Amino acid sequence: MMNGMERLAAAINGTPADRIPVFCNLLDQGAAELGMSIREYYSNGEHVATGQLRMREKYGYDNLWSLFYVGKEAELLGCRHMVFAADGPPNVGEMIIKTYDDIAGIRVPDDITSHPAFAEELKCLSILRREAGGKYPVCAYITSTMTLPSLLMGMEKWLEMLLCGPADLRDELLAKCHEFFVKEVQAYRAAGADVLVYSNPFGSTDFVSMKYFMEHTLPWIEKDIKAVGTEGMVYYCGSARFNRVIDIVQQRTGIGVWYLSPLDDVAEGKRLIAGRGLCCGIINDIEMIDWQPDRVRQEVKRIIGAGKPGGKFLFGTLVMPFAIPEENIRAMLEAAYEYGSFEN
Repeated sequence: MMNGMERLAAAINGTPADRIPVFCNLLDQGAAELGMSIREYYSNGEHVATGQLRMREKYGYDNLWSLFYVGKEAELLGCRHMVFAADGPPNVGEMIIKTYDDIAGIRVPDDITSHPAFAEELKCLSILRREAGGKYPVCAYITSTMTLPSLLMGMEKWLEMLLCGPADLRDELLAKCHEFFVKEVQAYRAAGADVLVYSNPFGSTDFVSMKYFMEHTLPWIEKDIKAVGTEGMVYYCGSARFNRVIDIVQQRTGIGVWYLSPLDDVAEGKRLIAGRGLCCGIINDIEMIDWQPDRVRQEVKRIIGAGKPGGKFLFGTLVMPFAIPEENIRAMLEAAYEYGSFEN
């Protein structure tokens, strides 16, 4: 039987495998597995690594995460307050940019690895590499330059500034976010992360017009990727569709892995990628909270049926909310292993 790293390599290279890779992003569930509160769980990298290893062993999927929660990046830039829920991911509780004057005070650490908030992620990653390195790909989450300001000032204020605000201050903030982005990617690569999920909702024309995308978003995507290279990089727009921009982004960056939206047409995405990279078909796991297991299986069958022919395909999830029933998680994964098999 192949391991997760072997399946991922086979999918990327278009070589034979026992089944397609299956990525399941179970994050907060690790706290319940260890009998901890969300706050306690995320306070220690060893807890998160143990949770990740146990969840992967329990369900048998192909990836591991060094991600704690997205707001960690805001903490690295000065946020001192996170809001911890009982049954979901922590959220940023303090916007460090309250007025445009605060932009001048943003300081990107010279060495983000020395920051206490990053030290726990490095501890987690180190444990995952020691216990499963080379067998299962370890994923890290990277917020794009254009998206990071939303964690620092809130999405509404960032959109206002992006579309209408002073161009000089906007560009000053984006330059600082780009500097942070580059240092974060370098730190994760040095620590041994195999997969870097490049999160950029602004990389979708669901979020901005095609005209705005071409004139403003695409240049920052190019700058980001040019600065760090494409190794291990995955293009991801949250749950926003991006089939419309696959071709131009691929041409301009060379990114080779495309983590589609559940709203994208999988067969169309596969056609657009045209063998130039790995197509990832994604289930709408938010809706899985209310589905019955049979409905879950039907959706997995549909997605894999559209993407599996011809290979170079991966089945994945979005955020896997804490409220998804365990029976639905099992139904999804069992169906993915069954319909994703090349041995039937």
